[in-house]
Amino acid sequence: MPVFEQGDVSIYYEQHGSASGFPVMLLPPGGMDATVDRWKRVGFAAIETFSEYRVVILDQRNAGRSTGPLDFDDPWGRYCDDQLGLASYLGLDRFHVVGQCIGCSYALTLSKRAPERIVSAVLVQPIGLDDSNRAHWPNMQGFLASHFFETWSEALLRKRPELDRAAREKFARRMFSGEFVFSVSREDVGSCAMPLLVLPGVDAIHPGTIGREVAQLARSAEVVDQWKGPEFIAKAIDRVHKFLKAHTPT
Repeated sequence: MPVFEQGDVSIYYEQHGSASGFPVMLLPPGGMDATVDRWKRVGFAAIETFSEYRVVILDQRNAGRSTGPLDFDDPWGRYCDDQLGLASYLGLDRFHVVGQCIGCSYALTLSKRAPERIVSAVLVQPIGLDDSNRAHWPNMQGFLASHFFETWSEALLRKRPELDRAAREKFARRMFSGEFVFSVSREDVGSCAMPLLVLPGVDAIHPGTIGREVAQLARSAEVVDQWKGPEFIAKAIDRVHKFLKAHTPT
């Protein structure tokens, strides 16, 4: 089992596609339970889609086969450390990022902290806070009572019995008590010069307004509004391929 270890963090990862291709890091969907297997369940951006690239994909910290401390001070930063650490371990100086769901917030954190290493990013249905879902986020009750949280929480308890439920809830509140996309500010996105391709979401967890606002704020961004559904997905994937190709260093 391929594992990257850094201090008391252990990150499971896989590599797919072409070993000689330009690297693409896939940051998976699934909220706090974001894993390699989540990419295998979604209709868009399946691992095989990017077979011409060197595809790197990971289970995020404390999801699936990866483990690490819960950082209550800067959780988004610690996930970023894991991703950059894995990239360095694999010898990836620069790479594309494709994120879905919470993976978009991770990608935007990377663009803030390591802009010299991220060549471009594709953001598929970013999560975020807007007027349509604001009632669920301030006290996190809707989130904490959901299957979305319970699945991750119970799996973590089985692996880490020293953690109680209060600690896990405190961590989740720290992750999602902010504004906008939770991980970075509007000002951060406004200063992002990295090329972005944004595919906005269409539901309460992935509000379309958030994806479009990210694209409006960023200095270099394109939007694919219609991509969900069998009549649109092939064209959307082709657009992603053209975007990555256009921004791949020669």
